[in-house]
Amino acid sequence: MDLAEKGDIQQLIKDYKLKKGIIPEQDIWDIFINVTKGLRDMHKMKILHRDIKSANIFIHDKNIAKIGDLNVSKLQREGFAKTQTGTPY
Repeated sequence: MDLAEKGDIQQLIKDYKLKKGIIPEQDIWDIFINVTKGLRDMHKMKILHRDIKSANIFIHDKNIAKIGDLNVSKLQREGFAKTQTGTPY
């Protein structure tokens, strides 16, 4: 697992609110583009994250954003994302 030097987006927002500052627009665009490319690549591999939120997007050096916490993700099969309930046979 990579170390996210800058933490997650949730912490980034809290830090800027505490300083009464605003996140630079270019930083927002950089993060947005990284996240959408990551989701695109996950969907190409038929992986659905199912828990995208600011606390699950981690910021690395140079505002490279990476999606984390795949605990509730699902692999799409036969066109559907199926959730197993109960004990499988």
